[in-house]
Amino acid sequence: MDSRITARALSHALGGWRTREPAYEALADGIRLLCLDNRLAPRTALPAERELAAALHVSRTTVAAAYRSLRETAHIESLRGSGSVTLPLGRREPGRIAVADDDIDLQQASPAAWPGLAGIMSEVAQDAAALVARPGYDIVGSRALRAAIAQRYCERGLETTADQVMVTSGAQSAIHLLARVLIRRGERAMIETPTYPHAAEALRGAGARLVGVPVTVEDGWDLDRAVQAFARTQSTMAYLMPGYQNPTGGCMTVHEQTVVADAAARAGATLVIDETISELAIDAEPPSVPFAGEDVVRLGSLGKTVWGGLRVGWIRADPPLIRRLVAARPQHDLGTPEFEQAVAARTLPLMPEILAQRAGLLGSGRDELCAALAAGLPEWRVPSVAGGVALWVELDAPLSSSLVLAARAQGVYLSAGSRFAVDGGHDRHLRLPFTAPAEQLHRAADVLIRCWPIVRAAAPAEHTDLLDAVV
Repeated sequence: MDSRITARALSHALGGWRTREPAYEALADGIRLLCLDNRLAPRTALPAERELAAALHVSRTTVAAAYRSLRETAHIESLRGSGSVTLPLGRREPGRIAVADDDIDLQQASPAAWPGLAGIMSEVAQDAAALVARPGYDIVGSRALRAAIAQRYCERGLETTADQVMVTSGAQSAIHLLARVLIRRGERAMIETPTYPHAAEALRGAGARLVGVPVTVEDGWDLDRAVQAFARTQSTMAYLMPGYQNPTGGCMTVHEQTVVADAAARAGATLVIDETISELAIDAEPPSVPFAGEDVVRLGSLGKTVWGGLRVGWIRADPPLIRRLVAARPQHDLGTPEFEQAVAARTLPLMPEILAQRAGLLGSGRDELCAALAAGLPEWRVPSVAGGVALWVELDAPLSSSLVLAARAQGVYLSAGSRFAVDGGHDRHLRLPFTAPAEQLHRAADVLIRCWPIVRAAAPAEHTDLLDAVV
């Protein structure tokens, strides 16, 4: 058994779970979704029936029936004297999300590889003799790639040298490394909500106590909450996505950047700016480099712009912090493979061409998805975004988790709004990536259009009425 979740923590993770009758099946569905999203890892011990019943304010009979339902679908097993534990999901391979060839996976929000990538890989492979003569990985990053990354920043208006760049194995590796170096256990870290869930997990894994600052499609960043959070919580760092924020798609204005930067400076907090999506503009030029001129740490990658399988990311920071990061890295990994670095170094100079292709691809997907939803689900609020990879859609009832489960049964894999919450909520929202081919997006929209009336009708009236009044 690897871990245990308390009744209080499980209650918090479930959020607005009571989305249909009978109540025990709604509770079982909520736990199933946590397992499917890996928010409950395999071999996690669940709370005792009596404890969870008290935390959820339901009868023990309801919890017992939910656990029985979960046993019947092989999501948990219960052993006398040992309680109940979650099980690996046997229908799919470890780490695999979709289970059939015709499934539509809209969880990862990653477009297909840029068409020219295969040719670049072939060119690099011709230099294999030179590559294999070297160690094969590099803890700091090759000089050629760091120079190419620095040049890209210079082209975007931010003077940068190779000594300010460290290459990582993707953006996720960069986030984990920064969290370990910048945060000590128990310190607070400010983060947007909703946000990129794996960033929140990395910060929590480093021992941070998260302070959420709301971001909405309509109003952007809650500046009052941000200023108060910096002043009152003594946050050590703040993780932000100011360019086409994931999942809302919003872009920080210059005024918002100034207010946040000033508040962070007064608090002595380090700003960590995630730019992995910030160049994916569709309708206009990409926004200027966020927080330009400020003393901030930046991270980026080629995962969204070029290909998710090209595990190359980077950190831009002052040389003293780069040295601290290099010293801390061997505890996590020994470096980024040189073959991938060589591919990335040849790819970066082609970024204007790559971004133009991405704008066309993402624009067609966005337009297809928006048109289908407008025609079939006019009661939903579908935002207009100028770039990024996804729509943060507002449903007309807080039933995102139930809809996700219903769509999974039809072969469409999505993430519920609660997946992106830092401190609970967002059950009224659904992230819909538009990175898949237009035909798949149209099929996915058709599934949602068919499932939504069924999900809506199954919800208890008092549940939706109450949350409609709150939201």
